[in-house]
Amino acid sequence: MLQRRRGIRELVVGPLVAIIVTLGILAVTGGLLALLEPSRTASTSISSTIPSTGARTIDRGAYGSGTLGSWQNLLRRISSEQEIQDALVFNGIFLFGDSLAVQDGKALETLIRNRTGDSVAVHDWSGQPTSAAVDALADWERRFGLPSRIVMAVGSNDIFDPPAFAAQVERAMHIAGPSRTVLWVNVHVSRVRVPADIRAADESNSAWINLQLEHAAVRHPNLRIIRWAAYLASQPDGPAAHLRDGIHTSPLGRNARNELILRAILAH
Repeated sequence: MLQRRRGIRELVVGPLVAIIVTLGILAVTGGLLALLEPSRTASTSISSTIPSTGARTIDRGAYGSGTLGSWQNLLRRISSEQEIQDALVFNGIFLFGDSLAVQDGKALETLIRNRTGDSVAVHDWSGQPTSAAVDALADWERRFGLPSRIVMAVGSNDIFDPPAFAAQVERAMHIAGPSRTVLWVNVHVSRVRVPADIRAADESNSAWINLQLEHAAVRHPNLRIIRWAAYLASQPDGPAAHLRDGIHTSPLGRNARNELILRAILAH
């Protein structure tokens, strides 16, 4: 009888223990995988924090385009200290940009090097407003100094607060000083996957930003505007072929925008 009970216990307890041990191993393994899995923020696709769908733009904000979301964990391209020093030693170019520059910057840098031989140092950060780019300009000026040419390819993310833009342009011009040339790419935002009233606000706010830039150029002769918005407006079929979402460039748009920037550099 005792042997029979032992046999029954082994038949029941043995598999039960094995099941418990297996479940424990799976739980620990799952926890480790969760810890090791890259965060979604780290793999965010190239875009600004401007929402691309109407569902995410419930809050129209003070100016109709919505509000600027968190951008600090989005994709970025920032030159090393050695690259910054190279651009200074050879009087190359500093470029500060947002998600368009993150997307198109490598092609632009190659184009500039091949056509002018200039070294380029970049501070490109998806989603950043102009205030953050000017903060970076101030930081580089304090730590390294500045070359004679600076490209500012920011402003698209200021559609959420257009009145703040003018003061940031003034900050940038003060930091650069009157002896350096600042080349500033103006903006075109007209998101294609948002309600019509938000898209209209995007266009109105883009025009507002560009007008402030034009006024600043009157005050600062060393501020030269790269008129990306006017180029898009001049296309026979409008900007659609040049923009994949109403903001970011298609391959055709990338080449056109980079060429406009290059021409401005060659002229100065």
